[in-house]
Amino acid sequence: MNLKPKKQKMTKSPAAAHPLHGAALRPQVDSQSHGDASVDIGRLLDLVSAFSRQVICVVGDFVLDEFVSGEISRVSREAPVLILRHRRTESYPGGAANAVNNLADLGARVLPVGVVGEDAGGLKLLEYLRAKGVNVGGILRSAAWVTTTKTRYLAGWTHTTEQQVLRVDREPAGEVPAKLQAQIARKARLAARGAAAVLISDYGLGAASPSLVRGLHAKRVTLDSRYRLLEFRNAGITAATPNESEIEAAYHSQVGNDLGKLDDLGQRARRDLSLGALLVTRGKDGMAIFEPNQPTRRLSIHGSDAPVDVTGAGDTVIAVFTLALAAGATYLEAAQLANYAGGIVVMKRRTATVTRSELEAALRRDATAEH
Repeated sequence: MNLKPKKQKMTKSPAAAHPLHGAALRPQVDSQSHGDASVDIGRLLDLVSAFSRQVICVVGDFVLDEFVSGEISRVSREAPVLILRHRRTESYPGGAANAVNNLADLGARVLPVGVVGEDAGGLKLLEYLRAKGVNVGGILRSAAWVTTTKTRYLAGWTHTTEQQVLRVDREPAGEVPAKLQAQIARKARLAARGAAAVLISDYGLGAASPSLVRGLHAKRVTLDSRYRLLEFRNAGITAATPNESEIEAAYHSQVGNDLGKLDDLGQRARRDLSLGALLVTRGKDGMAIFEPNQPTRRLSIHGSDAPVDVTGAGDTVIAVFTLALAAGATYLEAAQLANYAGGIVVMKRRTATVTRSELEAALRRDATAEH
């Protein structure tokens, strides 16, 4: 089943200073935070209007997310398991491909770099991205590689919400072959030269190694690394967006409700990686941003604290964060836009994206509500 890109209605935004400039909302920050994190909606809208003028290179691990829906028919006689009557199978870009998909829906020109297999999953991803108008010349196809496919099985009755009951992952047996790594590195260096920013999406599959990143010498590099955050020391990373559990795993420590511990680990990671900023996502507890010589700013979540589906939300966050930085945002402004986008995308089912028009609408709604 081929992926079919969702048609998105895009709205044009004026490039001139927005009339809502200076319309600061209540601080997008919890009561235990430090510093001023108030939101200038007009400024954020100006940044979003500049998204379409940005070129972003995405280097990373390309994944296919599959969702198999079935209606519960009965319990099997062979084993105590549910028998599902198949309804439909849906496929979406995941991993680095999801970051690319988000950037495309936000209006940016995207230059993806990575590898997929010469298999059905790889073909689906390439067809999907081509249909979105993305140049896929930087994505290699190789018979020596298997396109990682994450298949989620969802069960429910006719008038009930589907629940995930099983996930099956198909992954490569080993690392990316050295020859492919060299080809990816060459394509990444070429794409990085013409990009305002390079987004590294490292899902541990080997396409975006620390050594590759060190050779990019890009203007700005953002990092989302699931398993080896600290291996990117001295790699020229500008900013990183780990979630709280990834920070905990990196330092073998638990944050829990100890915000002091979060501050310690966040500043430690920022120093260890020599970052301009570290943005830690915390689920229902929002985000925390760490910068040199700045107090920690903790952003409350935008929207509901009862998400519908968090699949791929981290890809949306780093896509918006990176695009905002490329458009001239401060780290705090980029974090605020990423926070809005994260709040929007978790209310959608499956691996989803946020469009530029949706982001603008959310900003305008908040401005209207405040006034």
